[in-house]
Amino acid sequence: MIAENAENLTRAVPLLDADAARKVSAAALVVLEGLAPLLEARKAAGRVRRCHGDLHLRNICLLEGRPRLFDCIEFDENFSCIDVLYDLAFLLMDLLHRGFTAQANAVCNRYLDRTGDVGGMALLPLFISMRAAVRAHVLVAQYRNNLAAAGLAAARAYLALAGEALRLRTPFLLAIGGLSGTGKSTIAAALAWRLGPVPGARVIRSDVVRKQIFGVAPEVRLPAAAYDAGTSARVYAAMEEQAQEVLAAGYPVIVDAAFLAVEMRAEARALAARAGVGFCGVWLQAPVAVLAARLAGRRGDASDADAAVMREQAVEGAVDWLVVDATAGTGTQVARILDALILRGLVVDAPRGAVTQKTL
Repeated sequence: MIAENAENLTRAVPLLDADAARKVSAAALVVLEGLAPLLEARKAAGRVRRCHGDLHLRNICLLEGRPRLFDCIEFDENFSCIDVLYDLAFLLMDLLHRGFTAQANAVCNRYLDRTGDVGGMALLPLFISMRAAVRAHVLVAQYRNNLAAAGLAAARAYLALAGEALRLRTPFLLAIGGLSGTGKSTIAAALAWRLGPVPGARVIRSDVVRKQIFGVAPEVRLPAAAYDAGTSARVYAAMEEQAQEVLAAGYPVIVDAAFLAVEMRAEARALAARAGVGFCGVWLQAPVAVLAARLAGRRGDASDADAAVMREQAVEGAVDWLVVDATAGTGTQVARILDALILRGLVVDAPRGAVTQKTL
């Protein structure tokens, strides 16, 4: 597919920039060489199978309140029998191309939460790049003799995305802690799409991992017995294992958990050290009355904590992480954390604006 893309991108010159097309193809081949063993391992593990094959936004609709996929590829197994993450990559690429960067990150994280397929994350930049390159040369081929300015701009934007997807980033570990109701998950989601290779950082949330351990969906409530010390230790161990996999894949990790115990905060820092990556700990803080009000209004969330649980939480020892006022607006909190990441050399730059609302 990469070789075929290279040929087609060359044919699309001069409507597409020759140097940009050459660099995308060359970079993709280099990345492919390093990932070949992973691709073969996933094939042997059954991760290559018949998929939708054409999973972009124009083939998804909302029917009776649920997303439905249609118009899958049935005529050619070369297009439909693929790695499951290559199928997902088409949707992620389409969202990224249309400016729905935060939504692409949310879709990816939700998919990984439900499937646990974090071992394949290293493939996502290549897969997204390949999908974007295909769209670039297909647009030119379809409308070469009658390509309107908007179509040409779209083709060039696809090619730019294909190159951007392959740009390397340095992984790091960001831990976000605080009492229940401080907004850890909100801030994690607001940060994730701004960090790392496309489609952004992996968010590992203790509430979701706990539900994974019990084999239920994130929104299913668990009994109080699921929150005993032994289970919590299993949760943190599972989070650590997953974080190691993601960091090894080249993505930054945001670990979202209470981190009430001194040893848990120390272990987060130690995990980053063992992985050979940078670390930043963030502690969200707000008055108890604010937290209680937030928890009272929470609906359909992975967290089972209520105000009573929050009031029983006790923070052990002094917190030596960056303390952020959780009553400030989300934008203010995000800006402060991004500044800290830049100061520590973990991030060179990152988008600062709010999530752009566009029309699909």
